[in-house]
Amino acid sequence: MVSLSGGNPAIQPLGGLIELGHAKGYRFALETQGSVARRWFADLDLLVLSPKPPSSGMETDWGLLQDCRNAAQGTDTILKVVVFDEADYAYAREVAKRHHDLPMYLQPGNHTPPPPDDDKAVVDQNGIDERMRWLVDRVTADKWFEARVLPQLHVMLWGNKRGV
Repeated sequence: MVSLSGGNPAIQPLGGLIELGHAKGYRFALETQGSVARRWFADLDLLVLSPKPPSSGMETDWGLLQDCRNAAQGTDTILKVVVFDEADYAYAREVAKRHHDLPMYLQPGNHTPPPPDDDKAVVDQNGIDERMRWLVDRVTADKWFEARVLPQLHVMLWGNKRGV
């Protein structure tokens, strides 16, 4: 399985790569914020739509997110929202409500991202663990049992190192 992520990979012309990779037996997953729909989404094995929550400062264009879903007809598609605070949690609930037929994953955000030129910046793992417990407790208190809460594994394994 080849995972395509980082920034917004949907802005890249990846259709040819996916076609070539499939011919050689590879499978492809793509994670995107859901702001650019591509016809080749239908050729993916998994599409992860991860719209940006309020803490990002970005606004969600719900029509574009739906366009991504429409482009991915026949492709397994899931939702993922990174949650930093109550506003992000409420946003995740809204995303899930609008797309109730898709699996929803929640992750506690890394509140210690590195400066762009420093991949050795220390991660506050205790703080992330506290956010994880808060998120699990919040989902449990709401009886939102359809949501799956998972850590950001890349942060746990590699900290703030870029390019992994």
